[in-house]
Amino acid sequence: MKASVYIATTLDGFIARENGDLDWLPGSDGTVDADLENEDFDYNTFMDSTDTLVMGRNTYEMITSFGHWPYENKRVIVLSSSLTEVENSAELKSCPPEDLYNELERSGAKHVYIDGGKTIQGFLRAGLIDEITITKIPVLIGTGISLFGPLEKDCHLNHIETKSYKNGFVQSKYNALRQHVL
Repeated sequence: MKASVYIATTLDGFIARENGDLDWLPGSDGTVDADLENEDFDYNTFMDSTDTLVMGRNTYEMITSFGHWPYENKRVIVLSSSLTEVENSAELKSCPPEDLYNELERSGAKHVYIDGGKTIQGFLRAGLIDEITITKIPVLIGTGISLFGPLEKDCHLNHIETKSYKNGFVQSKYNALRQHVL
């Protein structure tokens, strides 16, 4: 089984403002840059390769606030110790990343998309991430929610490729060397 991250950050490494707002992310207000109207930054190709999505509570709540559930054909697991129920055919779990990973592997999952800051951090610290795709958005916001947070030791990555786009986005893909980083 493969576990992957696909996420956007500010140039200074934040996935959201401290209050969770994504207003710095182009398109978050519903507008589309005319030059990039047909550009999805390989997101659809990535999503087509996955069969399962694991996200945290904050990510789940943000996505459900959009009004449209975009994951009808995916198994979606929400990791939360505070939610008591989820909608949209998602499954609710409260367990360590290692336990969920083993359960998904036993159930036949082939490619799992890990989403949400704390969820990504937990899987990374447990040494369960195989691939990380980060799209850097050319904006500095100074403070916010860090993608990776503090690490107890280095987490080594192998660079696969980097692409740059007309609007200044820079997307890099890495293989993570499976190791516990706690």
